[in-house]
Amino acid sequence: MSRRSNAPSVARAVPAEARARQAMAWLVTVLVTAAVLLTAAAAPAQSRPAPESFADMAERLLPSVVNISTTQTVDPERGPSVPNFPEGSPFRDFFDEFFDRHGGPPMPGPRRATSLGSGFIIEESGYIVTNTHVIADADEVTVTLSDDTALKAEIVGRDPKTDIALLKVEPDRALPAVPWGDSDASRVGDWVVAIGNPFGLGGSVTAGIISARARNINAGPYDNFIQTDASINRGNSGGPLLNLDGQVIGINTAIFSPSGGSVGIGFAVPANLAKQVISDLKEYGRTRRGWLGVRIQTVTPEIAESLGLDDASGALVASVNDGGPAKEAGLRAGDVILRFNDRDIAEMRELPRIVAETAVGASVPVKVWRNGEAQTFDVELGELEAAEDQGLLAAETNGPGNGGRSNGNTGTADVLGLTIRPLTPDLASEFDLPEDTGGVVITDVNADSDAAAKGLRPGHVIVEVNQEPVGTPAEVRAALDAARDSGRSSVLLLVQRNGSMSFLALKLS
Repeated sequence: MSRRSNAPSVARAVPAEARARQAMAWLVTVLVTAAVLLTAAAAPAQSRPAPESFADMAERLLPSVVNISTTQTVDPERGPSVPNFPEGSPFRDFFDEFFDRHGGPPMPGPRRATSLGSGFIIEESGYIVTNTHVIADADEVTVTLSDDTALKAEIVGRDPKTDIALLKVEPDRALPAVPWGDSDASRVGDWVVAIGNPFGLGGSVTAGIISARARNINAGPYDNFIQTDASINRGNSGGPLLNLDGQVIGINTAIFSPSGGSVGIGFAVPANLAKQVISDLKEYGRTRRGWLGVRIQTVTPEIAESLGLDDASGALVASVNDGGPAKEAGLRAGDVILRFNDRDIAEMRELPRIVAETAVGASVPVKVWRNGEAQTFDVELGELEAAEDQGLLAAETNGPGNGGRSNGNTGTADVLGLTIRPLTPDLASEFDLPEDTGGVVITDVNADSDAAAKGLRPGHVIVEVNQEPVGTPAEVRAALDAARDSGRSSVLLLVQRNGSMSFLALKLS
C-alpha cells in the first residue's frame, strides 16, 4: 500500500523537476541574451580599421590634387653695386678686377621670386582651392595638373583670416574634382590621408590619424584646426586632408616644427568652415561674414560665480558697438551670451566663428544671462566686412557710468587692495582720461592684492560693480557689502583701462 502510494508521487515528482530545470535554463538564456544586447548597445561605435593599402584611394585622388607655383617681382634696395672707394684704392682695384673677370656687377632692378604649394580641384570646370599664403603677393599663378599640364590661374578671391584662397583655370577638358566631406563627423583617432607637393617634389601621399580637433594656434580669429600626425611639410600647404571615403575634411595649412620639417604635428582648416568661405569667394570675390557688434571676453569661474551662473560658459559682453546689430536689439555690456542661433556657446572663442558662419541679414535668437536670469533677444546680423570698411569695429561704447565728473564728494576709500577716489578734473588730467569718463578712479594698488594680480593699475576707472553703475567710493562700498550679504565670494567689476572696457572678478576676502 505504501509502495502504491509512493509510486504515483514519484512519477509526478520527476516531470515537475524537469519542468523546473527547463524553466531555469530558459530564464538563464533570456538573461544572458539581454545582457549581450545591452552590452552591444552600450558599447561605443568602433572606428573603421585601416585598410591594407591606401593605393586604390591614392590612385583615384592624385589627379584631383595640383601643384601651384607663383612668381612675384622683388625690388631690391637700389644703390651702388660696388662700394664707392676712392680712386687709386687697392680695394677699388680688387673689385674692378673681380667684376671684369665675372661679367660685371649685378644690375640693379627687379628680379623674380618663385614659391611652391598645393591645391585641389573642387569643380570640374576648373575651380581650385589653396591657401592664401601660397599665392600671397603673386604676380602670376600657375597650376600644374598631375599629367604635367600647366595652366595659368586667376585668383578669384582670398581670405587671410582663414588662410583660404580660390583659383580658377580654363581647362580644355573636365577636371577630376574631389568631393567635400563633413569635418564635424570626424573623430579623434580616425584615419586620414594628406596629399600635396612637399618641397616641390610633386604629388606625395602620407597617412596618419586625427590627433585632436578644435585646435587654437593663434593663427586667426576663427581658429578651429584639425590636428593630424600625417606627415605634412613645406609645400603641402593648400593640399587636402581626406577621410577614408576620399572626401576632403580639411585643408592642410600649418605645421608645428622647431626644425622646419614634419614632426607629426600638422593643422588643417576644417572643411565645414572652408566651404562657406569658398562659397562667398566664388559668388562675391570676397567673404561676407555675419557681424554681431560686440567685444567679448572669457567667462572665468570667478566671473560666473559673481553673476550667479552655474558654469563658466558662454561669452561675456565687455562692450557694444554704437550702431551695431547687438545694440539695436537691446544687448548691453555685462550680458553673457549662452546661445546663438540655437547653438550653445561652450566657450568665448566659439562665438566669433558661429556668428561669422551665419548669413548676413539673418534674424537669429540670442540667449543671454542678465540680472540672474536668462533672456532672449532677436538680432538681425550685419556684415563684418562692411563694418570694418566703415570703421565701426573700433567705435566701442564707453559703457554705463555717471557720464561726468564727481558731484563734489571728495571721499577716498580703500577696498579690495585698491585706493579709489571720485573723478575730478585734476585726476582726469593726471591720468589722461576722456572728458566723459564716469566712475571712480584707482589711485593706488596694493602689490600683494588680487587686484594687482588681475592687472589693475592706478589710472584705471571702475565703472560698475556687479553690473550697477558707481560714481563715488561710497557706492562702491555699498555694492561690495551687498555682494557679501548675498553670500558671494567674488565681485564683478567693469573697468575702463587703456581706452577700452573689460570685466574682471575680484575675490571679496
